[in-house]
Amino acid sequence: MANIEPVHENTLPPIPAVTGQPMYPSALVPALDETTTMPERTSPLGLEQYIAGRTLVSGDSPAWNDMFVKVYSRLNKQEPFLVPAVAEPLIVWVISGEAVVEERDLDGEWVANTVTVGDFFLTRSPTPYEMRWRAIGEAPFQVMHLYLSVPLFERVAYDVLGCAAPPALRDISGGKDTQLSHLLALIHQELTSEGKGSQLFIQGLAQSLAVHLIRNYAASDAPDDRQNALPGFKLRRAVAYLEENLAEPFNLAQLAETVGMSEFHFSRLFKKATGLSPSRYFIRQRIAKAQLLLQETDTSIIEVGMSVGYSSPSHFAQVFRRETGLQPSHYRRG
Repeated sequence: MANIEPVHENTLPPIPAVTGQPMYPSALVPALDETTTMPERTSPLGLEQYIAGRTLVSGDSPAWNDMFVKVYSRLNKQEPFLVPAVAEPLIVWVISGEAVVEERDLDGEWVANTVTVGDFFLTRSPTPYEMRWRAIGEAPFQVMHLYLSVPLFERVAYDVLGCAAPPALRDISGGKDTQLSHLLALIHQELTSEGKGSQLFIQGLAQSLAVHLIRNYAASDAPDDRQNALPGFKLRRAVAYLEENLAEPFNLAQLAETVGMSEFHFSRLFKKATGLSPSRYFIRQRIAKAQLLLQETDTSIIEVGMSVGYSSPSHFAQVFRRETGLQPSHYRRG
């Protein structure tokens, strides 16, 4: 088992901050356009549409087939933004600087972690979530993103656990793990080497990393309080109905009828499954859609409000500020 340390103590050797220009063709980077929606899932490359910063170095040679690895220099202050889910297990490793990083689900409260060199985040979130951060001190805030390929993760899960489907991974925010950091430091060294790394060595590191994650961060299969909540297919149907009707007034009777349940029974099980009442969840969806439109389009604030069901600009601004802490105009300027 790895030596996983719950306390903050920098045991890593110093890693020099990476400098220089992006080392991959610009044609590989998806251009932002005036889209009106954000996908719930995206690819590792597509994810970078939604996070501000500069790519410093990238593992894009054939040697890096089992891993997608990039080093980024991030903004000193990042306003809240939505991050689409990514199918691949994602590790974010801090290699320079210190920052207060905050995350939350769309229906949750902000959770803050102060991170420094050697700290890591691990996620394989099935749903989008929200993030923001603020750098501390003078050192540039630089991170390495590493995605393990799904085929590799599945092969290793089968070899280690004998299971056909890989296990879910626990979300880790601002964690410390000396063995994981050692593997990541070796990967970083190969990434920045002149020859762009040895394919055989990189494949071995990728397999070792997958084994380490499965052994130490596989989520428990123990049942929880949600096992008697709204069945998954009915929840998906209800959420889809709400998404398709954001501009319309909330109608609990119609929503319950859509999934073939009584209003009382539906409301109780929906809240058990999501932690929110149907009406509260609907408001969250409206504001999440408004955030996307404000971030990714030039649509006027009045039109954005109308598109998510608020005919009164003042009412839209009031609800938006209550949910995000900012006026729509301030959020857009971000």
